[in-house]
Amino acid sequence: MPDGSYSFSYPGVDNQTQNIPLNNGDILFVLGANGTGKSGLIHKIYTQNAGKAKRISAHRQTWFNSNALDFTPATRMQAAQNINSRDSQIQSRWKDENGVQKSQIVIFDLINAENVRAREIAKAIDQNNTARAEEYAKANHPPIEVLNHLLQLSNLPIKIFVEKNEKVFARKNNGNPYSIAELSDGERNAILIASDVLTAEENTLFLIDEPERHLHRSIISPLLSSLFQKRPDCAFIIATHDVGLPMDNPESNVLVVRGCEWNGSQISAWDADLISADHDIDYHVKKDILGSRRTLLFIEGNQNSLDQHIYQILFPDISVIPQGNCTAVERVVNGITSTETLHWVKAFGLIDADDRQQDELDKLKENNIFSLPCYSVESLYYGTDMIYQIALKQASVTGEDAGILKNTALQEAMTAIEPHKERLCSRLCERKVRTEIKFPDWEYIKNRDDFGFDLDLKSIRETEIQKFDSYMEAQDINSIIGRYPVRETPILNKIAGALGFQNRGKYESSVRQLLIDNEEVRIKTRNLLGDLVTVIKGEQEPTERLCA
Repeated sequence: MPDGSYSFSYPGVDNQTQNIPLNNGDILFVLGANGTGKSGLIHKIYTQNAGKAKRISAHRQTWFNSNALDFTPATRMQAAQNINSRDSQIQSRWKDENGVQKSQIVIFDLINAENVRAREIAKAIDQNNTARAEEYAKANHPPIEVLNHLLQLSNLPIKIFVEKNEKVFARKNNGNPYSIAELSDGERNAILIASDVLTAEENTLFLIDEPERHLHRSIISPLLSSLFQKRPDCAFIIATHDVGLPMDNPESNVLVVRGCEWNGSQISAWDADLISADHDIDYHVKKDILGSRRTLLFIEGNQNSLDQHIYQILFPDISVIPQGNCTAVERVVNGITSTETLHWVKAFGLIDADDRQQDELDKLKENNIFSLPCYSVESLYYGTDMIYQIALKQASVTGEDAGILKNTALQEAMTAIEPHKERLCSRLCERKVRTEIKFPDWEYIKNRDDFGFDLDLKSIRETEIQKFDSYMEAQDINSIIGRYPVRETPILNKIAGALGFQNRGKYESSVRQLLIDNEEVRIKTRNLLGDLVTVIKGEQEPTERLCA
């Protein structure tokens, strides 16, 4: 294989060999969770590129025994041979028997690079070729000077320098010098990674496993980006858990490793998806899919909302990602489904119905965006069936009658909701008016001279009040919770208190634990989401009436 080209192939779980082209200047992030086989894949690539690859392992030693140079050129060469031999063995994935030698080699190579530069310049001067000396000095900056510049760019205010007897010292913020052995773990780690890359020969494939260890993102991200720019004559493969690292380097390719198959103590195949830098993927879309499962459910709300917690329990095999509002959910789902290169990603959306017309909901459904069949997610937590299940759970501890607990909770809820009738009905009318009033766009305005709409707000309000009264008369708590913004009333805390909980947060936590522990209740609750469940699971499951 010619210089500047490298081998990268692995067996896939589909029994097909996957090949990824890799050449100088290329950057590939291998992204995956713990246990997916990232380190095993890095080891395989290392053995495929024997003599060309330089490996910086995740379990690397980040300390120095001293700041003195203990190697001679001969011992350095012998140590490198030992390291190459050890790194080729399968146990090197988790065991590093040459940690001390690797750290010493880094220091040796850094000082040696300085000395080589100085000798070349001195040789030109001795030959009275000052032009050559100046040309060489200009083209080859002092390695330690380059290292210090990178450290500054990476938010590390330290400088490295060599004193007599070739001892290496550090200085922070122009303070007193001290041994590099006294640096922090993060500082030493940054120096080891940067020095390894800066002093390597051209046409080297760098395999860096978990560079974020011991280093904050504000340091490792700019450090890696700077190293990529400094060594376009090399290629980089970075194995990481940090989704932010590939996002900070948009010119990179990303291999998302989902898992692996084992044959005894050896990995026999990997399950992975490649996202090429050439793929035209929106930044936010890419951020959402990296590190996620192949099936994604985008929802309204945020990371701390009731939605996120309960949907992740109801759909444990997919990634549930909050997007804030319905517009953001629609944008990201449409962005993924319209990107052909993401054919292996299945994206779905779940939004509030917000009194949308049925034809609009049907159109959204064609794009895998489904509506929650009620006002808000509280209906999943506080429906009568769920209240009874929690009453049973409480009764098993207190010895009380579950039926009485449930009825007490429902009566407390109905009593608490009555004083809020006018406000709840008005809030729903407000949403209805906002939905029905279609503000004209500029083209409509340009082509018409008269504008106006006729809205009988009094009739809308009276109809809503009649509907509310009918629910109250029928003691239909499901319809009330499913239709109105009850979180703005005391009703939820009243239900929680009647069941023996200090507050609604304690009750909602108990609901989530019940869903985790009880598969039957979990399935029944999930089925309340109707068409979304049918499409995600790929099979028809019974649905139940949840809201009026």
